[in-house]
Amino acid sequence: MIKVNNQTQTQSWKYMTREDRAKELIKVYDIVETKKGWKVPSQTDSKLSYLVQFDGHEPQCNCPDCKMNNNKCKHIFAVEFYLRKAINEKGELEEVKGVRVTYAQNWTAYNKAQTNEKLVFLKLLKDLCLNVEQPEYKFGRPTLPFSDMLFGSIMKVYTGFSLRRFMSDMQIAREMGLIEVVPSYSSISNFMNREEVKPILDTLIKTSALPLSEVETAFAMDSSGFSTSRFARWFDYKWGKERKFKVWLKAHINSGVKTNIITAVNITEGTSSDSNELKSLIEQTAKNFNIAEQSADKAYSSKKNLETIYESGAIPFIPFKKNVTGRRGGNAIWKKMYHYFMYKNDEFMKHYNLRSNVETCFYMIKSKFGDSIRSKKETAQVNELLIKVLCHNIVCVIHEVCELGIKAEFNLE
Repeated sequence: MIKVNNQTQTQSWKYMTREDRAKELIKVYDIVETKKGWKVPSQTDSKLSYLVQFDGHEPQCNCPDCKMNNNKCKHIFAVEFYLRKAINEKGELEEVKGVRVTYAQNWTAYNKAQTNEKLVFLKLLKDLCLNVEQPEYKFGRPTLPFSDMLFGSIMKVYTGFSLRRFMSDMQIAREMGLIEVVPSYSSISNFMNREEVKPILDTLIKTSALPLSEVETAFAMDSSGFSTSRFARWFDYKWGKERKFKVWLKAHINSGVKTNIITAVNITEGTSSDSNELKSLIEQTAKNFNIAEQSADKAYSSKKNLETIYESGAIPFIPFKKNVTGRRGGNAIWKKMYHYFMYKNDEFMKHYNLRSNVETCFYMIKSKFGDSIRSKKETAQVNELLIKVLCHNIVCVIHEVCELGIKAEFNLE
């Protein structure tokens, strides 16, 4: 017989599991959070309570059951059910109504970077393109310099002009000594459709991020779609007619949370899974950056992904899904981060909320260079999307040159 709020309830605990007892416990008693931990009342003695503490790895309770059996007792389960309910009700951190969250801005550096951006962009782009080797001449008509063709392709995406209207910019670049020859608009169009351009752009994106390798240690990962002009067709057997839908490309990126520099990017079809791209993005980033922490949303939450991040030397800040428990046999990092997420949720969310910076990256790219792809063929569309990312990186470096005073050198020679 247990007395609660002058009411009596009769309950037989003999044949119930620890988890079931914990669920009944939080229905009847209040769990109180203190500086030392969580006070959980005893189910057999209303005057007695036990203390559940979190030591950074796993929770511990001072009740006899936990001490003797070295297992999770009903008091620990009760605290986890209580915390899980609180997390689901609270969700992510909310802004105070009527108060707008603002951040300090170095307007002097910002104005300097914006007013001189295009001139500095041209010079940095020239240095970046000089890293590209000219293919060996074998026979036939000599090809135009690869560096000039890349320069033209990237500048075309940066300006947002059509190929024909863009030709005047190439003439200005020739007069400034940035390129040797002015290719025709059709030559640049054909160059964008070459498959060997993609690995070159991948290398240039990684090279463009190198000046900030000493600045970034925390990274965020996500993906976003870009519309194309391609359509796919399928036959609808229900209605007996052919239908079509627009094809999207998806950019999976890993970016620094301080400067929004993109350290790794993969381009896939719009229906591709986000979780499968994590390993590749982490490996690309780890080659040039020291990853201290990595944040991502629930789409990346898996045992394999947490292990991949942890093996790279980083702490994974990926929230757990609603139906997940800390029991994953033999996976220490899964259990550790689950308990961290449950028992230190406020601290966990402070790190996880840095993930919003990757959303800023996509906003910067789409607002400045467009959220759609103009190229007609698939190869050119992938190359154009990679160029958007490359242009974003160069712009980020220009801003940090003005704000942090870093030295931007892209010519590796």
